[in-house]
Amino acid sequence: MSGARDPRDEASRRDPWPRPPRDTLIDRQIREAQEAGAFDDLPFRGERIPLEDDSAAGDWALAHHILKNAHMVPPWIATDREVRDLLARRDAILARAPRSSLIGRRRDREELRRVVEDANRAIATLNNEAPTDRQHRRLLILDDELATLARAHDAHGDAP
Repeated sequence: MSGARDPRDEASRRDPWPRPPRDTLIDRQIREAQEAGAFDDLPFRGERIPLEDDSAAGDWALAHHILKNAHMVPPWIATDREVRDLLARRDAILARAPRSSLIGRRRDREELRRVVEDANRAIATLNNEAPTDRQHRRLLILDDELATLARAHDAHGDAP
C-alpha cells in the first residue's frame, strides 16, 4: 500500500443526501431581522464603536460610568445646568429688548428681575456645592443687568 486514499472509499462514506446546516432559533431570528432591515439604523454602523476613556477618573471611573448610565449627575453639575439655563433666559430677554414695545419694556424689566434673582439663588447653591472654586460663578448685579436692558431698549429708539 502506498498510503494514498481511494476517492471511491471517501465517496461511499459521504452522506448521499447532505442535510442543510441547522440554524438555531436565535440564528434564524437574527438572520430574519437582518433581512428585514432591523439593524440598518443602528448607531456606528460600519464604524468602530468608540470606547470611553475614563483614565483621568482613576478610582472614580466605575462610579462615573454607573452615574452616566443611570443618567445621573452630581448635584453641583445639575445646579450648573440650571444656572446656564437661567443665563440663557437672561440673554434671550436682552436679545429681544430692542424690539420691545413700551408695554413690553415693563414686562422685560420684571422678567429680568425674576431671572436675576433665580440665577443668583442658583449661583449661591452652586458655589456651596461645587468641589473647587474653579466651578464657582460670580453673582449677577441686578442694577448692572437692568442698565444693560435699558441700553438695549434705547437701541430700539435709535433704529431708523
